[in-house]
Amino acid sequence: MNVRSSGLVALALLLAGCGVNADARRAPQRQPKPLQVTKAHACTPGLRRLGSSRVAYAAVVQRPVRAYRRPGRAGFARFGLENVNRVETVFGVTGAVLTRSCRATWYHVQLPMRPNGASGYVRARDVWVTRVPTRIEVDVSARRLSFFRRGRLVLRAHVAVGSSATPTPYGRFYVNQRLIPSNPNGPYGPGAIGISAFSNVLTGWTQGGPVAIHGTDEPWSIGRAVSNGCIRLPNALLRRLFRATPAGTPVVVHP
Repeated sequence: MNVRSSGLVALALLLAGCGVNADARRAPQRQPKPLQVTKAHACTPGLRRLGSSRVAYAAVVQRPVRAYRRPGRAGFARFGLENVNRVETVFGVTGAVLTRSCRATWYHVQLPMRPNGASGYVRARDVWVTRVPTRIEVDVSARRLSFFRRGRLVLRAHVAVGSSATPTPYGRFYVNQRLIPSNPNGPYGPGAIGISAFSNVLTGWTQGGPVAIHGTDEPWSIGRAVSNGCIRLPNALLRRLFRATPAGTPVVVHP
């Protein structure tokens, strides 16, 4: 199945947690591999946890979808094929509701909405699920980012984080969009990796104050708590991380 962009599009960057607007352009996107399900003779019906330190799962929306607190209950949120930035809608998958024949009927997913950590169930028929071998961990107090592939450390770097007035939110998130500014020397540097977190302070900003991992035109800020909540990397390292990080990658932000 062809996933057109999986979170990389041309749009105006409106990462309110970062505090600056900038034009962006379209760039090539690696296509994810579809999930191959190993069939078993029988499964215990119910919710099965998905994901580990080596692999995660992402769900790409294939038709307009509704999120439910519980399977079959009233829906509480709607999502289109694309988000407000015209990026394909992607969820982080944490579990699957299986039938006795091991068929997934629902997925439990992380949702890119407030409050931080929001989750719900979506019908399996409405999404396409793929494996994601990458993971990002951010230690805010140490001002350090670590990137893993298949459970192995690939990159570690000092970062800038949110100031005491506009702190970087803690929690478990995922990459929901990848953006390339038209000016690689601007405030985002050569790219921005949008995550499903929102500022806990800047609630009135555009699009609710989303947070991202991005480059910077202020290299002196690395290692300091100075941002509006976003996580800044040196531009050379941001390029490496950007190339290696698909939509759906888990992002864990520790205090």
